[in-house]
This record gives sequence, C-alpha cells and structure tokens, in this order.
Amino acid sequence: MARVCILGATGSIGKQTLQVCRDAGYDVVAVSANTNHAGLYEICREFNPGHVALFDSGSFEKFLKYGFKGNHYKGMEGVLELIQNCRADIIVNSIVGSAGILPTMEAVKNSKRLALANKETLVSAGELVMPAAAGNNCEIVPVDSEHSAIFQCLQGNKKSQLKKIILTASGGPFRGYSIESLETVTKEMALKHPNWVMGSKITIDSATMMNKGLEVIEARWLFGIDYDRIKVVVHPQSIIHSMVEFADNSIIAQMGAPDMRVPIQYAMTYPDRLGNNFKSLDVYKMGSLSFERPDLEAFRCLGIAYEAGRTGGTMPCVMNAANEEAVKMFLMGRIKFTGISEVIENVMEKHMARTADSIETIIECDREARKAAHGG
Repeated sequence: MARVCILGATGSIGKQTLQVCRDAGYDVVAVSANTNHAGLYEICREFNPGHVALFDSGSFEKFLKYGFKGNHYKGMEGVLELIQNCRADIIVNSIVGSAGILPTMEAVKNSKRLALANKETLVSAGELVMPAAAGNNCEIVPVDSEHSAIFQCLQGNKKSQLKKIILTASGGPFRGYSIESLETVTKEMALKHPNWVMGSKITIDSATMMNKGLEVIEARWLFGIDYDRIKVVVHPQSIIHSMVEFADNSIIAQMGAPDMRVPIQYAMTYPDRLGNNFKSLDVYKMGSLSFERPDLEAFRCLGIAYEAGRTGGTMPCVMNAANEEAVKMFLMGRIKFTGISEVIENVMEKHMARTADSIETIIECDREARKAAHGG
C-alpha cells in the first residue's frame, strides 16, 4: 500500500487526490494546507495522517486547539520538515503558485515519485528541478490533464522520434471575444469556466490563456523539447487532452471525460492503471470535435509566455510572479481583466534576465517581480 503525502490537501486538486486515495486504499501519511485549518482537521479525522503542516501561523495555532495528535509543522520550514520526515512513497504537490517551488525541491530529494500539479515550479525553476530529480532518482509524473496526456501518449514510443507536442486548450469562458469585449469582463464572468471546476487562480489563468502559456514552459522541461515544437490548439470540448506527433507524422491523442481524478490516479499508479467508478466517455454522445488557432492578439498572455520561455534564465520566473500578483489585483477589483497582461509585460520589460543558477536567485527575482508588479 503506497504511502502518500498531499501538499495543498484542502484545495481542489488536493480534495480529488484524497478521493483517489480513499477509493484505492492508499495510506495518507502527511497533509498540508495554507490557511484552511478546519478543512485540514476534517481530513485528519478521516485519514489520521502522522504528519500535518499549516503554512499560515495564525491558522496553525487554531489547528492546535482541535487536539489532533501527531507531528505538527508550521510555515514553509515546517512544510519542508514534514516532507523530510513523513517517508512518503508518493508526494503530490498541489500547492498553488510559486509557493510550491521549495516543497518541490525538497520532494525530489525525499521521495520515489513526485506527482506534480504545481506547474509554477517548472515554469520558475525547471532548470534546477529536473536535474535534481534525475540526481535523486525521483520520478516526476505530471498531474495536469494536458501533460498527463502527453506523458501517456509517449509510453511505448521513442522520445528521439518525437516531432511535436500539441497542447489543447478549452479557450476558457471568453473564446471568440475581441480585445474590446475583454475590456468589460468582470471577476464573476472570469470565474465561470465552461468545462472544469478549479481554484480561482487557475480559473483566471485559463480565462487569460496564461494557464496554457505556463503549460508550454512546463512541457519544455518535462519532455525536453524546444518551444518551436510545442503548439497550442483551442479545442472547446475538452475531450482530447493533448496530442503528440511523431517523426512519421502519426499523431496520437489521449481522450477522456474532463475529470481531474483520472490524471491524478494515473500519476499515482503509473505504470499500472486501476479501475474506478469515474464517468466514462461515451463516444456516441460526445458529438463533433473542433479545433481553432489561439487568438494571440486578444489573449496576449499566451504569447508573453512563449516570449519568456524563449528568453529563458530568470525571465519565466519573473513572468510567473508578475502574473500571480496581477491575478490577485484583478480579483480585488484593482485592475481590469485586460490589465493582467499589461502588468506582466511592464514587469518583464524592466527585468534583465540572468542565469537561473540557484534557488536563491529564483526567490530573489520572484520577490523583485512582485514588487515591480505593484509599481515598486
């Protein structure tokens, strides 16, 4: 029975991971959360993990009052200590944003497998994470539905014969909108994704198409392929989760109902596939599938991500940090929807990219970019 550590256990991916563990009978030995002490306590009551961490100090103190027995950890240092001590076979990192970078680096040193749902880790620090994983014999298996699809399509094929990766995008709630129409988008409109139920940050990223931009950079590191061979296609039905084209021009696609539990389960059970009671895709009812080129003028963030990735070094980290702050400002009503890309571009223009040679450099650039996003 696999021993599982879930970082970000109270979030959307964390909750679905818990359901997979519940159904498969996996032993949840460690969990963490940011501020949701009540939700974490309910998880502890059911799964009785031996290690529990809360990032927020105030929430940690409130959690202690529940009287749950076990090892308790506080703050980022506590999360890293939890990873070191829990002896998990599989660590699922579903922490939102760049806060997941340090836990990822610790996970690759202390586990056999990292099921990675935190795309910002590889966007900001892929140049450091991938060699660290290889050096520590830690297998990184992606949880994102798109990267899981690519990972699955590559099974049984030679990586040297990979010609192109085709990432599918739903287009979000504003597919077909003009630049002028996007000026009037509200928070409530942006938080209504047509196909997926996700946290607020990733939902906004999907609406701006920054989420797809982050996935492009993540794919570059996961699969060792240059940006000219990573393409994005808008596929509104979200049935094909991504495709791979090989040297002989054959294209293999991975299909399924839009359910994040499927890639979560596969990341945990690979190379095996377990049966489940999730909804199956009915090919007789799915109707026609359509594909479109992304509108890079209206959805500027996708082009920005390609630009940051090609520049390399610290630029993707700066782009990611600026985006996180811009999304917060939009959700707070401080900037317009179209202001998100403007903030990111302004921060990137001021940054002189340098080699991403250490975690300290990444953290420093992340901090500077967040300050710059607010005009500092």
